[in-house]
Amino acid sequence: MKNILIVLLGPTAIGKTNVAIHLAKALNAEIVSADSRQFYRELKIGVAAPFVEELKAVKHHFVGHLSIAEYYNVSRFEQDVLEFLNDYFKNHKYAVMVGGSGLYIDAVCEGIDELPDPDEKLRGKLKKDLENHGIEYLRKKLKKLDPEYYDKVDLNNPNRILRALEVCLMTGKTYSSLRNNQPKKRNFSIVKIGLNRSREELFTIIEDRVDKMIESGLVEEVKGLEEYKNLNSLNTVGYKEIFKYLDGEWSLEKAIEKIKTHTRRYAKRQLTWFKKDETVHWFHPDDLEEIVDFINVL
Repeated sequence: MKNILIVLLGPTAIGKTNVAIHLAKALNAEIVSADSRQFYRELKIGVAAPFVEELKAVKHHFVGHLSIAEYYNVSRFEQDVLEFLNDYFKNHKYAVMVGGSGLYIDAVCEGIDELPDPDEKLRGKLKKDLENHGIEYLRKKLKKLDPEYYDKVDLNNPNRILRALEVCLMTGKTYSSLRNNQPKKRNFSIVKIGLNRSREELFTIIEDRVDKMIESGLVEEVKGLEEYKNLNSLNTVGYKEIFKYLDGEWSLEKAIEKIKTHTRRYAKRQLTWFKKDETVHWFHPDDLEEIVDFINVL
């Protein structure tokens, strides 16, 4: 029988870490993180990185293995995880991959398309256009060059828009035409477990978690990273809002409220992404034994 990669996915704050540890213990497995915010060792409180006790309970991989100054992308993640699993599955039947970064999960499960490497000069020019003219300028440019991708992309994500424009301008072809969306074959089976709660329940948990992050020292954590605030790895919820507070642009109360709002929106976008995948089997995070039983009968 093939080795099995259990993919545990769901929106931020849903309770993935707790379920992943329970699953890994029950299956004698180790955990592979697919949370791109938790790759960086300097980011802990604001990305809800696993606690020391959680890391000790089950062996984790791809957590805190990079510095925020290191360049890393989804293509490298795909290669790194596949290399790891190739060796890991020689001695284990199951691995538990957990995360909320849909693009990174898809890269491991299905592969990513072969697209040209970034052109630093062109990317620099596009970034200047973003700074000088705003994101709406780039949206209009993308709509003209690739209307098909324009209808699919998260129009609030400047990095996705920049990458699509870059590929269009480099190749003279549409970004959507170069994304063949043909899943690559893997030498292991994949089972996707989705976690979800009622929206009201999830939003209450998000608000409580943000308050706890502040109590745990999020402001101090961000303050210690001020010199790196222009790095892409810090352009993320929980950090960019506190930078605005530290810059005197917002009050602390406003920054906290914005973190809660942006986290709720992020959770909704994550669910929209995951709900499109009909292969996901959905459970409530409290249904621990039901999830284990479901896997055991596979």
